[in-house]
Amino acid sequence: MLVVRHSVEQRVRQQILSDLDSSVQTFDNFQRQRQITLARSAELLADLPNVRALMTTRDAATIQDASQDTWHLAGSDLLVLADSSDHVMAIHAVTPGLTKDTAQGFLTRSLQPGEARHWWYENGHLYEVFLQPIYFGRPAENRLLGHIALGYEIDHHIVDEISRVAASQVAFSYDNHLVTSSLSQTQETQLSRLIMAPGAALGPRQVKLGEEQFLATSVSLSSDSSPVHLTVLKSVDQATLFLSRLNRELIATGLGAVLGGSLFVFLISNTFTRPLKTLVFGVRALERGNYAFPLDTSGGDEVAEVALAFDRMRNSLQETQRELLESERLATIGRMASSISHDLRHSLAAIVANAEFLCESHLNSAQREELYAEVRLAVDQMTDLIESLLEFSRPRESLRPSFGSLQQTLQRVVQTVKARPEYHQVRIEVHCEGPSDGWFDAKKMERVFQNLLLNACEAVPREGGRVRIELRNVEPEIELRFADNGSGIPPQVRDTLFEPFVSYDKENGTGLGLTVVQKIVEDHGGTVIVESSSSAGAVFKVTLPLHSHAGKLAAEA
Repeated sequence: MLVVRHSVEQRVRQQILSDLDSSVQTFDNFQRQRQITLARSAELLADLPNVRALMTTRDAATIQDASQDTWHLAGSDLLVLADSSDHVMAIHAVTPGLTKDTAQGFLTRSLQPGEARHWWYENGHLYEVFLQPIYFGRPAENRLLGHIALGYEIDHHIVDEISRVAASQVAFSYDNHLVTSSLSQTQETQLSRLIMAPGAALGPRQVKLGEEQFLATSVSLSSDSSPVHLTVLKSVDQATLFLSRLNRELIATGLGAVLGGSLFVFLISNTFTRPLKTLVFGVRALERGNYAFPLDTSGGDEVAEVALAFDRMRNSLQETQRELLESERLATIGRMASSISHDLRHSLAAIVANAEFLCESHLNSAQREELYAEVRLAVDQMTDLIESLLEFSRPRESLRPSFGSLQQTLQRVVQTVKARPEYHQVRIEVHCEGPSDGWFDAKKMERVFQNLLLNACEAVPREGGRVRIELRNVEPEIELRFADNGSGIPPQVRDTLFEPFVSYDKENGTGLGLTVVQKIVEDHGGTVIVESSSSAGAVFKVTLPLHSHAGKLAAEA
C-alpha cells in the first residue's frame, strides 16, 4: 500500500504540474483577449468627439465635471484625463484615496516606457491601466490634446473569474504585497508570509496553507521596478483525495481477509492442534510440580502416543521424586539428630558432672555458686538450641508485629551483649541515619540482631576487637550493616553459611544462628546477605522494607 501510494502521489504530482502549466497558459490566453478588449475600449473613448472637444477647453474644472458621463460610459474603475503637457486634469476612481497628485506620479512613470498597459497600486488597490493619446484630428497629424487612462481594479470578481478560467486558486501581488486572492483569509495570511516574501522563487514549489498542501507557480505580469505577479495554486490534497478512499477500501478488504484467515486458521488449529496444546500445558504443569494435570491419551495417532508416553514418564518422575524426598528427609533427620544429640550430650554431661560436684559436702559457697553457674549455662545452651529448632519450624504467620523503633531494639541488644564479661573489651559502635520506625516483631528482631552481633563479637580478636553497626533509612527500605575487624568467613562454610547446622571453629555453636536470622528477616519481607568478607573482616547486610509483610498483617489485624 505504501509503494502504491508513493507511486500514485508521484503521478498525481506530475499531473498537477502539467495542469499548473496549462492553467498558466489558459490565463495567458484569457489575459491577452482581455487586454485587447480593454485597449480597444480605451482607444474608442480617446476617439470620441465629445472627449476631444472637452480636452480643447484646457480647463481643469470643466474637464473634471464634464468627464463624469464619459467615466460612466466607459464602465471602468478608474478614469484619468491629462493635457498635452501630461498634467492630470480630471480623475474619477472607485478608490477614495487616489488623488490627483498620486495619479500624476503614476501617469508620469507610465508615460516613460511608451507601453499601452500599466499597473497602478494605491492603498491596497491594484489597477490594470491602459493609456491612449487624444489627438485633434487624425493621429497622423500628431496634434496631441492629451492622454486618457482607463483602469480596471483587480478585485474579488476578477480573481474569481480568473480562478474559474484557470481551474485553480489564484493570487495577485504587487511589489511583494498580496493584493487579493481566491483563498480564505487564513490561507492568504500564510501565502503572504511564505510566497510573497522578498526573494521568493517563481518556479513550481510545494507549500502548505493551513492543513492543505498546494503546488504553486508564479508568473510576472509586468517588467518595471515594481512587478506584478500572478500566483497559481493547485491543491494536492484535493487531487489525492481518492487515495484516502482507496486506502480505506484496501484496509477494509485487508482486515476482512485477515479476520477470515484468522478464523480459518483457528478452526484448523482447534481441530488438529488441540491435543498438542493440551500436551504443552501438561509439560508446563509438570514444570510447576503439578503431576495431576489431565491429559487426553485417547486416539491412535502420533500425538496420542506421545501423550501416553509423557504420562508414563510423569508417573515415573513422581515416584522417583517421592523416593528422593523420603531419602532426603531421612538424611536430614539423621543430620539433625546427630547435631542435636551431640550438643545435648555435651550440655547434659556438664550438668551431670557439676551436679556430682555439688553433692560433695566440703565445698564452700563460692565453689557451689561457680558450679551452679556452670549448670545454668548448660541449661541455657539446651534451651537456646530447642528455641532455635522451634523458630526454624514456625510459619511466617507466627509473627506478632507492633509499631516501634528498630534503633531502640538495636540499642537494647547492644547493651545486653556489652553486659557479658567476655565482650567487655570489644568496642561496639552504632551509627543511625534517618527514622527507623515501622511494624515488626520486636522480640524476633532482637534475636536477629543478637545472633549477628554475637557472631561478630566472637570473630574479632580479644584485644582491639571492633564491631560497627550502621542503620540507614533508604526509602523504601531500611539497611543495617554489621561490620567486624575479624579474620573473615572461612572458605569452607562461605557458600553454605545460612544452611542449618553449619558451624565452624565454634566450641558451643549449634549451626542454627544464621539460619534463624535468615528466616526471621525473610518473614518480615527482607533479605540478609554477606556483603563482603576478607582478612580485614566481614560485613553482613540486612535489608528490611518499611512497608513489610509484618505491617500488612498488623493492618489486617
